[in-house]
Amino acid sequence: MRKLLAFWLIIPIIGFSQAKTVLSANRVFPKVDKVAEFEKALTAHAQKYHTGDWKWRVLTIESGPDAGGYQLNEGPNSWGQIDNRGQLSAEHQNDWNKTVAIHLTERSSISYLVYQDSLSTVKLTDYADKIAVTRYFPKIGWGNKVREMIMKMKPVWEAGGESVAVYQASSSGAPQYAIVTRYKQGLKERDPGFRKSFQERYEAINGAGSWSDVLDVLRQYVADSSGELLFYRADLSSK
Repeated sequence: MRKLLAFWLIIPIIGFSQAKTVLSANRVFPKVDKVAEFEKALTAHAQKYHTGDWKWRVLTIESGPDAGGYQLNEGPNSWGQIDNRGQLSAEHQNDWNKTVAIHLTERSSISYLVYQDSLSTVKLTDYADKIAVTRYFPKIGWGNKVREMIMKMKPVWEAGGESVAVYQASSSGAPQYAIVTRYKQGLKERDPGFRKSFQERYEAINGAGSWSDVLDVLRQYVADSSGELLFYRADLSSK
């Protein structure tokens, strides 16, 4: 009986420790005349130092203000794993600094993004090679309004067969929701004739005239928004 009780008590701990929902996104920008050298060095570094739980998915940023940059996605992991990783070895850091960083500009950013299962229509690791990212930055104190808006979008994505993963930024600048549309069938999904318009589908599910509620949320409770396209580079990523 004591063994059974101990088993039931440990289940919540096991569940919590295995919640791998945290993505680390590191953006770097190579010098325009060093792209080939950067890609070669990045590939070698990823194969040597980023395996297992720390493997990289490398994407190129194809549009938006960061176009020309590269996003190095690490994870998903749990906060506990990140906490227990400790400092990177001197060998690891030296390899990055001496073989990769020498080809980069000083511009960079690192963000932690937490996957939101209740808002998403696709599993965290069910990836696609081409994605669009729409970012909503809620005004201070109004994050719940933006979350409610996204929640009403989820059944619309589901009805349209859209693969959408939603993330929330964590201690990474301004409050943010990142809506990642994964184009499983390629960029042709962006063609106007591929699906009915989002507004039309939204009102079919949420009621006639309901699109005005979305516009109200965007006007009143969102400080800013942005969008971009990213393409996966298997050749640069961890194997």
